[in-house]
Amino acid sequence: MSLERLSHHWFSNLRGDILAGLVVALALIPEAIAFSIIAGVDPQVGLYASFLIAVTIAFAGGRPGMISAATAATALLVKGLVEDHGVQYLFAATLLAGVIQLILGFCRVSEVMRFVSKSVMTGFVNALAILIFLAQLPELDLSIAKVNWISYAMVGGGLAIIYLLPRLTKAVPSPLVAIVVLTLIAVWGGLDLRTVGDLGQLPTALPSFAWIEVPVTWATFFIILPYSVSIAGVGLLESLMTAQIVDDLTDTPSDKNREARGQGLANMITSFFGGMAGCAMIGQSVINVKSGGRTRLSTLVAGVVLIILCVLCGPWVKQIPMPALVAVMVMVSIGTFSWSSFKNLAVHPKSSSAVMIATVVTVIWSHNLAIGVGVGVLMSAIFFARQVSQLMVVTSQLDAGSETRTYTARGQLFFASSDRFIEAFDFREVLSKVVIDVSHAHFWDLTSVGALDKVVLKFRREGTEVEVLGMNEASATLVGKLAIHDKPDAEARLMDH
Repeated sequence: MSLERLSHHWFSNLRGDILAGLVVALALIPEAIAFSIIAGVDPQVGLYASFLIAVTIAFAGGRPGMISAATAATALLVKGLVEDHGVQYLFAATLLAGVIQLILGFCRVSEVMRFVSKSVMTGFVNALAILIFLAQLPELDLSIAKVNWISYAMVGGGLAIIYLLPRLTKAVPSPLVAIVVLTLIAVWGGLDLRTVGDLGQLPTALPSFAWIEVPVTWATFFIILPYSVSIAGVGLLESLMTAQIVDDLTDTPSDKNREARGQGLANMITSFFGGMAGCAMIGQSVINVKSGGRTRLSTLVAGVVLIILCVLCGPWVKQIPMPALVAVMVMVSIGTFSWSSFKNLAVHPKSSSAVMIATVVTVIWSHNLAIGVGVGVLMSAIFFARQVSQLMVVTSQLDAGSETRTYTARGQLFFASSDRFIEAFDFREVLSKVVIDVSHAHFWDLTSVGALDKVVLKFRREGTEVEVLGMNEASATLVGKLAIHDKPDAEARLMDH
């Protein structure tokens, strides 16, 4: 990498990256602790993972300015593993997930993103925004100790600072100002509020290398394999979609295959330093971008400041009131949600709106982003196949003098349009010859070839001569390989199917 390019990727936005990294680091602390609790491990496991993954991905990732750390999506997947086998198996599953992601990165896994439609992306983003907001509600539950009306006032004050301060100055990120101001008010006022210290103990030392203590056997492999595959899949899905969102926010491209390899490397490293699996975080990435972060430096600062705050400034960090961080996360959820999607419901095709809504509902119902996106992609494929199948048309013209009818097919012949193709022919009409002109059609799969076999053999069964014309080269190759209507035992083989 040239010095000019290195400087552009690291030092072209020093002030914005450092300040944004500070904001992200503060917001990472409660989330990392909360995700550790979800996974059933000690808070320092999530904090170490967030530090190591952020630092590693700053160098190895393919999307500058994107934040990766311990996440809820991966934490939800490993809870059962930790409960049944212990935290060392979690480290082993994290290592194997990293290896899988590294391999998929070399196999150019990002190509699959082409199959994720805009509607699914919008649904994913909206669902994530809702989940982020819902995750803040426990901090506003009055039945919890230290949550009271002051908490609501502090959240309101924090949101006021976040949204009003940029009208006066953008010299300092408003979320950072909100956190500092509300912390000072809470400390000097002696307010009885939940703080970061109430979530768990912060680490007091840097993470150190340690071998993973699990039996190196096939039994261990088959225990961790399902978890590792899930971690790798969900992690890459969330990372690549987050990279696409950051691409759109910053109008800059990214290397998503490198990002996949970077995620794998980050998970492999964190597994040897007592960290849990993680991936890209859309909420933190949005905070970073909206706070001015653009280069790899912002991701590195977020990770380094996070561990410095925990190890060296723990007594002060513990005093940050949770309402201040809730205000920041509410701002993130509001900024993440695609509000235009409401208006687009009346404008976009009904199928696109249905895919978006189904993705949102499924994610919120299952709390699993992968399932929601999977449902969205499946629905998109079904709607697309249905729409394309409607474009297949067959017309016919009779030459009365020679008792010959010419059928002309136009469009795409595949599994969804094959029945429509067959139904277009009249097999009861008495003819001496049928010409099937497919010069404006294309055969895509075994089902379409089977449909042609069925049409040709049905006409021949009635004593009608059949001629197929105009097949393009690709269709002819497929038909030549799979069709049976010209084979000696065609009738018997067709009946077999």
